[in-house]
Amino acid sequence: MTPKAFQDYYPEYFAHCYGCGSLNPLGHQIKTFWDGEETVTRFTPRPEHTAIPGYVYGGLLASLIDCHSTGTAAAAAYRAEGREMDSDPPLRFLTASLHVDYLKPTPLGPELVVRGRIKEIKGRKVVVESWIFANDIATVRGEVVAVQVPESLVQELLNGA
Repeated sequence: MTPKAFQDYYPEYFAHCYGCGSLNPLGHQIKTFWDGEETVTRFTPRPEHTAIPGYVYGGLLASLIDCHSTGTAAAAAYRAEGREMDSDPPLRFLTASLHVDYLKPTPLGPELVVRGRIKEIKGRKVVVESWIFANDIATVRGEVVAVQVPESLVQELLNGA
């Protein structure tokens, strides 16, 4: 049986994100998994993700870092609490800060591998460092400060506001 991705555990009201929402048919629908102490996402850009001929648009790369990292933050929070990702209450994280360094142009064509690791977990904040690799070469490095969604927003979403 194939393991479920972190994003597969998101409650419906959190599953609409363009980058990682399973309920967004036009989005990227990335899937993130544990790989030892790191996390991994695989994504193959399409021709419409072109910046200049032959290379991937930087905004797409930033969104991959962003969504990979918030998914990683949620999984790390569950792990830190010794909980399964399908346990209640659900833990979901949003981006408070996104920093992206473009190390090399990212070629369009090969599958991209996004890898992340936890730098810090402190209360409702998780700091994640992630890299994008094309053909085993790091082309992008990013850092996300992710914060747990406040209960007030969860209630707002549940009440349809």
